[in-house]
Order: sequence, then C-alpha cells, then structure tokens
Amino acid sequence: MANIIPFKGIRPAKDKVHLVASRSVDGYTKAELQDKLKSNPFTFLHVINPDFSDGRPTVYGSPERLQKIKRKYDQFCNDGIFVQDNQPCYYLYQQQKGEDTFTGIIGCSSIDDYFNGVIKIHEQTLTDREEKLKQYLEVCDFNAEPVLFSYPNDATIDEITGKVVATAPEYDFTTTDHVRHKLWPVSDPKTTLIISDRFGKIPAIYIADGHHRSASSALLGKSRREKNPGYTGQEAYNYYLGVFFPESQLKIYDFNRIVHDLNGLSEKEFLTKIKAVFDVEEKNAGIYKPTGIHNFSMYIDNKWYSLTPKNGIVKTGDPVGNLDASILTEHILSPILGIRDLKTDKRIGFVSGIKGMEELKKEVDSGRSQAAFGLYPVSMAQLKLIADTNNIMPPKTTWVEPKMRSGLVIYSLKE
Repeated sequence: MANIIPFKGIRPAKDKVHLVASRSVDGYTKAELQDKLKSNPFTFLHVINPDFSDGRPTVYGSPERLQKIKRKYDQFCNDGIFVQDNQPCYYLYQQQKGEDTFTGIIGCSSIDDYFNGVIKIHEQTLTDREEKLKQYLEVCDFNAEPVLFSYPNDATIDEITGKVVATAPEYDFTTTDHVRHKLWPVSDPKTTLIISDRFGKIPAIYIADGHHRSASSALLGKSRREKNPGYTGQEAYNYYLGVFFPESQLKIYDFNRIVHDLNGLSEKEFLTKIKAVFDVEEKNAGIYKPTGIHNFSMYIDNKWYSLTPKNGIVKTGDPVGNLDASILTEHILSPILGIRDLKTDKRIGFVSGIKGMEELKKEVDSGRSQAAFGLYPVSMAQLKLIADTNNIMPPKTTWVEPKMRSGLVIYSLKE
C-alpha cells in the first residue's frame, strides 16, 4: 500500500512566487534563458544556473557546479525568497491550461515503495543519468521538481480536494505561457491523517513522468541507509517529492515521430514498401489526425495519409508489441528506414502531441525532415498494463500533462 506523507515544505514568499517558479531549463531556448536570468533576480533558474551570477563557468554536473547550486539555494533561503512551513502539510496544486484543469496533491513518496513495487514504472532508466542525479541530490540536499504520479480515483480524497479548492488559495498566479497555477497548503492534522490513510489503502501508484528522479532518490536513500545502519526509516532521505494526480486528472498526449531522410528511397519506393504492411489512404481534406488506436497519420511531399496495419500485424496479446509506437518501429522505422535505436539515431526526432499535427507539417515543409508520423495517444489503461506486467515502453511514447514548475514547493533532504 502507498506510503505518502505530508512534509514541511520550503516555498517562495507569497509576493515572489510568480517570479520564483520556473519551467525546467530544457523548456527555454538559450536566448529565453539568458533573458530570464538578466531580468529576474528571483527566478529559480538562478539556483540551477549559478554560473550566471559570477560569470565563472563550471562543468555541468561537476562537484564545483553542484556546490555553487547549493550555495545559491542557501542564499535564496537566507534572503527570505524561500520560507519553510512550520507544520507538515500536503499541498493541493491546481493548474489551468486552456480548457483543461488538473488538480493534484503534493506529498512525499517512500523509497521502500519504489523498491517493493508499490510504485510502478513503465520506462527504462539510464544508469549514468541515475548516478548523476544521485550526486546532485547528495550535494544539494533538496528536491525542487516533483515526480508526476497517478493513482486510481478515490472518493474521499476527491471530496477533500473539492472542499479545499472552494477556499481562497495561498498562491494564485499566471505565468507567461498563459498557465494559471494555484496552491493550497493543507496542514490540519485531521485532514492530513485522512489523506495519508486513504493513500495507504491504494495498492499501487504509477509514475507518469520522472523515472530518473525516482530512481536517483531511491539510490540516494539506499546509500545513506548503508552509511547509517541504525536508520529508523523516518529520516528525510527515505522519501522524495511527488505530485499525485488521480487518473481522471491526467492527460496523456501522443508523442509523434519525424524522420530526416528516407534511407535512400524515393517517395514512391517508400510508399510501396509501406503498402505491403499497411492499408494506405491519401487524405486530401487538410491535416489528418489518427482516429483511434492502430491508426497512424503520415505527412510526406505535401500530402497526408492514413495508415492502418493489415490483418495479423498487430500483436494483440503483447502489451508492448500492441503499442502504436512499437508497431511503427517494427514495421516502418526499423525495416524500411533503418532506424533501429530510437535513443541514439540522429535521423529521427520526436514532437510532443501538445504541439499538434501542425508541427509535423511544419517540420516537413521546412525541409528539416522528409516524413512525419502521427500516433494515437496511449491510454491510461495501456500505461498501467505495461507497468503491471513489468514491461517497458519504447522511448518517447507518452507526453503527460500537467507539467509542474520547479521551485514551487521544495522538499529538504537535510536531517
């Protein structure tokens, strides 16, 4: 059963939260990042990019760089940019993006749940990246970006969140990307006990995004336990930061593919090879989006096509083979285009479905790519089946919303 606890969060001062909370570094272009750092002394980007302040560059991930991050974070705390709550809290977080509203609970998950399989995974992690993130946590001693978890809807938790969101939030601000963020600390002991008890009755929770953050936090906890044989299990390193959304509150988008060349084939030859495995239908009425599972869109030479696997192609009894990402790789990307390793091959790129099919057309029309493939989004049921059967999805199979801002609520790993 899931062990998810409240904690004394470290948060931006109320009058500065809209200035502090930031997207991940990868969410900014180089020019945008420099502009944010120059114009906003309070952005959390100064903590994760500490070289900007003194102009002395350090190697990414080096001990010197990590120490600078730690010092900058401590400076933010000492200057009152960050303050810590006096009571353990869960934090109700709500994000409004366009027509979508997402409401979840920020708390801390147990590393034991990661080791014993209560926390379910669907993505393979890279050992090198795990170790680098572990070193980051070892030196910096805080979690600033929660792992995104999903859990089955619970009526009692839903009732509590409904009552909380009807009250005035502690934070309510809109960021420059037109996303509205709200936050409510929940510190009432009776309420936190009910939330903790309800989570304790949930047999499994699922990582939707943040597999490497989970793995590195678990590794850190294991390492510190080994150095402290008398540990009680209550030490801060036994837990890590997460935001927990009921299944109905998550949105899984497609993750589409663009290919830079046709592996030496002409467009006619390419289409001929595809027609051996797929029913191909040219679509003339504007942009074509897949209409359901096992239907693909393809854009090439100013034309949209519908691709549907012929009978016998789909591996219905195989949770991984049944995924559209697997079907595309097995029958087009690998045998026809010669793309066999999606992690390392430079001839393939990935476009999140949140950008729409229009982005695929733009990539091909610009000449940067020669063909693009649109996939139907993976369902929550498919994601859970992969995790429950201890399988791993192909790379870049899901794009999950919402994405939280870094530095909104921080969990300290200090004792």
